[in-house]
Amino acid sequence: MKIATWNINGIGSRLDHVLKWAAATQPDVICLQETKIEDLRFPFARIRAIGYEHVEVFGEKSYNGVAILSKLPLDDVRKGFPRDKKDAPRRLIAATVRGVRVINVYVPHGTELGSDKFTLKLDWIKRLRKLFDKEFTHDDKVLLCGDINIAPHEMDVWNVGYWKDRMHFSKPEREAVRDLKKWGFVDVFRQFNDEPDEYTWWDNFRESSFLKNRGLRIDHIWTSPALAELCRDAWIDRVPRGWEKPSDHAPMIADFQI
Repeated sequence: MKIATWNINGIGSRLDHVLKWAAATQPDVICLQETKIEDLRFPFARIRAIGYEHVEVFGEKSYNGVAILSKLPLDDVRKGFPRDKKDAPRRLIAATVRGVRVINVYVPHGTELGSDKFTLKLDWIKRLRKLFDKEFTHDDKVLLCGDINIAPHEMDVWNVGYWKDRMHFSKPEREAVRDLKKWGFVDVFRQFNDEPDEYTWWDNFRESSFLKNRGLRIDHIWTSPALAELCRDAWIDRVPRGWEKPSDHAPMIADFQI
């Protein structure tokens, strides 16, 4: 079973990219972030027409939004954290597919170091850790994926000196994501790829960033130890990032023997 994650940066703008890529790559499950569309306006028919009959969405107008597209049935769907307010930003959706609990997240950006939104980002990650502490064990087949908006290690940034005190790689952010990972997660991409210069995001406002590979690895697929043992491969597909008017993120895929 192949599971993919991709911050599409607006399904309305990049639906054709999603359809083209899904048809060529054929993941069984695709987790999208930043769909930026209300649930009723999501393009269900066109998604289902290419074989993704099971679609769960949790979106809002113009901002945030997450979705799971699947060829396989989705069970026990959850949207948001327990006890979230009705107007909480839509950043988390979860479902069980073929015995694997998939949690798809779009972690807050944080906007500016030291700001209220930055504190919200760190608090959001703490809530995510508490969710795993409460609901899962290392023996469960559980997968966390999405745009975590943090590059955990020096290998995950193109220039450590430049990014050291900036959003996505600041010390508080890396400490927060390190604490989340201490739940017991395995970064399945790093099981198969131990080289630098492997990124999932490149700045769209600097046209040379992708050409020069000046990126960050801020999109992730992490699993419980039990599920990591079943992972056969994991990779980043840079091809869609080179298409016309692309998302600033590239998709990542993990293949499991399930």
